Amino acid sequence: MQILKELAAENGPLCVGLDTDPSYFPQNIVSRFGPAEAVLEYNRQLVRRIAKDKTACCCKVQIAYYEAMGIEGMKAYAQTLKAVRQSGLVCISDVKRGDIAATAEAYARAHFSGDFETDILTVNPYMGFDTLKPFTKWCASSGKGIFVLLRTSNPGMADIEQQELKRGGRVLDQVGAELQRISAEMKSLFPQQECSPAGAVVGCTEQSDAQALRQAYKDIFFLIPGYGAQGGAAEICAALLQNAGGTVNSSRGILCAWKKDSTCMQKQADGTISIEDIVEASAAAALASKKELTAVR
Repeated sequence: MQILKELAAENGPLCVGLDTDPSYFPQNIVSRFGPAEAVLEYNRQLVRRIAKDKTACCCKVQIAYYEAMGIEGMKAYAQTLKAVRQSGLVCISDVKRGDIAATAEAYARAHFSGDFETDILTVNPYMGFDTLKPFTKWCASSGKGIFVLLRTSNPGMADIEQQELKRGGRVLDQVGAELQRISAEMKSLFPQQECSPAGAVVGCTEQSDAQALRQAYKDIFFLIPGYGAQGGAAEICAALLQNAGGTVNSSRGILCAWKKDSTCMQKQADGTISIEDIVEASAAAALASKKELTAVR
């Protein structure tokens, strides 16, 4: 997490979400490569480009899109993780795992080592805080990191996260208290680091919560989804980027940027559009997002 914080300061706070679905591509590209290979080729080219341009500090790879493509999709997932890590950017695997005992240990082992090794995982604490322990053990021993779901960006977050507890506060506040406890524990292990290996997922779709959450968790590094296609504004992100800072994810706004590019749309109509054309549009969108996010900080 410390490396991510430093890269965010150097490259800007943008996180490029590789929620790459083959349906986002023109049919001629999918037909030429095949779904999984088209996704992988696009991911590789885009990762190289944003690393070269220094428009992002990390990539977040959402595993569901790769699982949906079967075995070939999971091969593309593994190769995408490798491409991100080899580029010098931090790799966040968006897997939202949360289970008990040996199962959680197996999840941690699967994603912190082996074919699917990543730098940071998203984890779900809402089955109980014991589900986090296998992941925090890896954080303590191997330099890995986790982003714990705190306040998500979906409308349904009100169903559980915002529910009031009898003793006062909300469910998400209880999660936040546990996250602070973990962070204090990690601070004793890594006193030289400015931020804990345990960060929080905090969505940017509600202005009312942004400032309060940032003030409540001043020392926690945030992963901020919801910017761009989900409706989150840069001004809300700016509030969440205060204090310990964070990284702001944009997925479809970058992946589908070619659909708003007149040259790409003309080439699609002609049947001549290429992955290189789509990557160029995505790279331009990443640069625009970086400029917008850094301008309001």
